[in-house]
Amino acid sequence: MFKYLHDAHLISKMGELRKRGIMYPKKGTYTYIQSFKHDGSLHRTWCKAFVLEADEDHVVAVTDRAWVIEADGRKWITREPAICFLYSKYWFNVISMIRHTGVYYYCNLASPSIYDGEAVKNIDYDLDVKLYPDGGYQILDENEYAEHAKEMNYSTDIMRIVEKQMDQLIVMMKEGKDPFNQKCIDRYYDMYLEMSHGEE
Repeated sequence: MFKYLHDAHLISKMGELRKRGIMYPKKGTYTYIQSFKHDGSLHRTWCKAFVLEADEDHVVAVTDRAWVIEADGRKWITREPAICFLYSKYWFNVISMIRHTGVYYYCNLASPSIYDGEAVKNIDYDLDVKLYPDGGYQILDENEYAEHAKEMNYSTDIMRIVEKQMDQLIVMMKEGKDPFNQKCIDRYYDMYLEMSHGEE
């Protein structure tokens, strides 16, 4: 897995892996989401994500009062429903947290996500961008990114991709492209309510 995820040509090899049987999580079921660090260590696990869509481009899943396990073993439960967009071609993923005051987006710069039959997995590259309901955004963890780049020997190619993808992410936010608009979130949340009601 990690040899594949670390490959700078990950996107072009995605098709090859699918031909060899890479699966998608089944719509209407629960899956794990796991984030690793560049050195292979486990970073964070979401234990219960309800799959709304899964295809060659992305997995869309909802966490709602789901257990989250941190690398140090700490556990906590998500406070509000969140729609997670995990992409197979972008070097970021998006968590849209639905609160009474609006939708807050927490975007993780990370390798494209893959599903290996156990979980949807990616490698976290430290940088995060938080988007607020009023359209303002904040770039987080730049110091951590710089430190880990040295400690874990991020390649020049990976750093270039991550930083370029962050620029693309911010453009998508400013332009209100999916999933950064209320219509998109409402559509998936309505889908979740309908599908999860059928599970009860």
